[in-house]
Amino acid sequence: MQSVLLGVDRLNAFIGKLFAWCIVILTLAISYEVFRRYVLHDPTTWAYDVSLMLYGALFMMAGAYTLSRNGHVRGDFIYRKWAPATQAKVDLVLYFLFYFPGILALIYSGWNYFYLSYLLNEHSSFSPEGPVIWPFKALIPITGVMMLLQGVVEVVRCVICIRTGDWPQRLHDVEEMEKIILDEAASKDNPEEVLNVIERDSTTRGSL
Repeated sequence: MQSVLLGVDRLNAFIGKLFAWCIVILTLAISYEVFRRYVLHDPTTWAYDVSLMLYGALFMMAGAYTLSRNGHVRGDFIYRKWAPATQAKVDLVLYFLFYFPGILALIYSGWNYFYLSYLLNEHSSFSPEGPVIWPFKALIPITGVMMLLQGVVEVVRCVICIRTGDWPQRLHDVEEMEKIILDEAASKDNPEEVLNVIERDSTTRGSL
């Protein structure tokens, strides 16, 4: 079972990291637009559409990857003080109460949104260039499917945690040392150490 869970994590990590390259393309496109606009006084007719689609693709396709790393926003100041089994029970309720209904609605509405765009061969109306946008809209239901798959994995993790009392292993990425220190201090209920880390970080940033 663990190999299956980690396999889904790796799939969504691959997709998320692949689409992370959109930020590089987006940076180059915007830089080119700034050069054309302010140096050559000849702005492009496609920069707005390209930036919108690239940022949207990056944002959507990183959703399941972020969930696989337990990186979405939550009330950690309360949540982290609960026992793992309590965390899992609350997560399980919230997944079925809010997460899955929202994701299923995203898939259903996203598919209809994409399919109509495909039938019309829709082009953007925001610029004279008018690039085709139905391939971009296809990412909406795809994102929903990947989020649904990752959600099922997280539900299985909740069930395992409720039974065993500990969260099963998940994949992790490299983290900043500051975050690691803060997490360790918080886990030891040491607010003084947390404040010291924040103060050192503020001092360092102020001196740069």
